[in-house]
Amino acid sequence: MTAPFRYRRLSYVALDVSDLEQSLGFYRDLVGLTVDRRDGDTAFLRCSELPQNLVLREGDTPGLARAAFELESQADLDRAYTYLDDEGFAPEWLTSEEAGELKVGAALRFREPGCGLHFEFHVEPELQDDFEAGHTAIARLGHVVLNVADFATVEGSLVGKLNFLISDHVPGKIAFLRAFPNKYHHSFAILTGPSDGYNHVNFMVSDIDDVGRAINRMKKAEVPIVFGPGRHEPSGSIFLYFLDPDGMTTEYSFGMEEFAEEGARPPRELEAKPEVLDTWGSIPDPRFGKGGAILAHA
Repeated sequence: MTAPFRYRRLSYVALDVSDLEQSLGFYRDLVGLTVDRRDGDTAFLRCSELPQNLVLREGDTPGLARAAFELESQADLDRAYTYLDDEGFAPEWLTSEEAGELKVGAALRFREPGCGLHFEFHVEPELQDDFEAGHTAIARLGHVVLNVADFATVEGSLVGKLNFLISDHVPGKIAFLRAFPNKYHHSFAILTGPSDGYNHVNFMVSDIDDVGRAINRMKKAEVPIVFGPGRHEPSGSIFLYFLDPDGMTTEYSFGMEEFAEEGARPPRELEAKPEVLDTWGSIPDPRFGKGGAILAHA
């Protein structure tokens, strides 16, 4: 690790969608997020005490606009800005109006050049302790995954410069990354692919029954299930993947390995075989992880 800042958690992802009303209904009524507020063609949804965990904006090209991480302190954020500037990431502070819209104290934004994704780092979100889950007890926003064409470059940037640690990997093909010192097995991951793109976003649920009930709820709503149910070898999670109205992949999962800040096991090198992704033996639908771009605009 070289970066002088510490992560607290993955806090939100922002997606562009082709039809805001349709996508809003999907993530609210079927996934189980709560709509916190709306502003024109943008909606802010929550599954926790944070002011948003998912931002939906109507746009021409469905895809991932940015991924945001909360850092541990303002000092971490200040050090991150200086460090990122020195490393050539060209960070920019969000205006007070932008930070206010996101209900955070301060935030910066930069673009990772290897895959083109915009990251936001922020502190001091306005917490709402009275949050109540809907039909599904979502524990948290779990992780976001990208397809990347230049795997080595992106992995080198994330691990070598941005304080992500490898928990498990198929060398040169898949890397499951935790945002140090966050304890969860991964809050970010990359898979090698023919081009850069959005793979999926994950919501961790609190009960295995939430996964089972989702199978029937999605089938009843004629939502395509594209992988699972199954169990991942790397994290031990039980999973279910399904498509949103734009064909972008969403995941429910239950359970995940946790790492201590000190004395954690070293990363495991896994074999490049289907059983790594599902020890139960299911095979993903060809549409799995294929919908959605990494957007050039934030």
